[in-house]
Amino acid sequence: MQITVQIKLLPASHQALLLDVTMQEYIRTVNGIVSEYRADTALKPTSKNIKAELPSALKNQAAQEAKSVFRKYSKRLRDNAKKDISKQKEVKVPVLKKPVAIWNNQNFAIQSGHVSFPVWNNNKSRRMLLKARISDYQAGLLENKLGTLRITKKSGKYIAQIAVTIEDAQPIGSQVVGVDLGLKVPAVAATEGGKVKFFGNGRQNKFVKRRFRSTRKELGKAKKLRAIKKTNNKEQRWMRDSDHKVSRQIIDFAKANNASMIRLEKLSGIRQTARTSRKNEKNLHTWSFYRLAQYIEYKAKLDGITVEYVDPKYTSQTCPVCNTRNTRNHARDRKYKCSCGFVTHRDILGAKNIINAPVADDNSLPA
Repeated sequence: MQITVQIKLLPASHQALLLDVTMQEYIRTVNGIVSEYRADTALKPTSKNIKAELPSALKNQAAQEAKSVFRKYSKRLRDNAKKDISKQKEVKVPVLKKPVAIWNNQNFAIQSGHVSFPVWNNNKSRRMLLKARISDYQAGLLENKLGTLRITKKSGKYIAQIAVTIEDAQPIGSQVVGVDLGLKVPAVAATEGGKVKFFGNGRQNKFVKRRFRSTRKELGKAKKLRAIKKTNNKEQRWMRDSDHKVSRQIIDFAKANNASMIRLEKLSGIRQTARTSRKNEKNLHTWSFYRLAQYIEYKAKLDGITVEYVDPKYTSQTCPVCNTRNTRNHARDRKYKCSCGFVTHRDILGAKNIINAPVADDNSLPA
């Protein structure tokens, strides 16, 4: 299994300048090679014939990146050509704009809270040693097989994204846990044995998101675009942190209940099946169910727990006792009642029915 470990880099001022130059030269090189591919698809760029002020390692990586970008562009061209002429759209050549540079695992090292890699400095390839903020948990992950190092810059901060390959843990449990995702309650988990637990605080989530929206509205009136961007970034960090906490709690619940599998709704239809009202519509379309599911999946795999995606159809309507489908009378009605006498919370019903729901056709997250 491959995961990405993100660590914050703490470069000195002169190192930051050199990083900026390196990333700009890298994306310029990638974009240049992509343009050359358009003229000659048989092009075979190498570190010897690529003209760029970069170390050989970065030139080779830029060539691989350009090949990947051009391959995706070519596929979009072919897919577009298959459509009716009336539905065809212009396929633009992808252009990298955001600062980035990538080193393969043979050209960087991590040691004693530092990351080192080659850069071009004074017409020569020289190794740069940068201080990094690495937690004990991250340090443990980085002891596994390393892949590429990808350095980006966001909001003035330098982030190192390191691909790490980890051996899948062996399953030790035997139970199945169903997890229902939503807005009013971020997640509800139910076991085959009948144990149930609610995770997250939907009311708090909506309050925080309304506060961020209100702040952005005021900043928009004042035309403070940079401040709006900072607010957006702050909100995204808060949402990611919330999803990390909820996903960790779900995995801990699954482990405590001897689970070998967690079942989730297939996400391509969750926005249609999520139980919400008009006032919650903005939250529904800005909350990332996909990200929370991703966090649950990769953390589950680290602990030897399989994740399976199921068809969400009727999971919130079907009575588990008599299989009768019942719809609610009011959007605010959180209680599920069946004519057979079965009564429960609607989110608990969803989690329980997910345990036995049919597997989704492709059993995967949407792209």
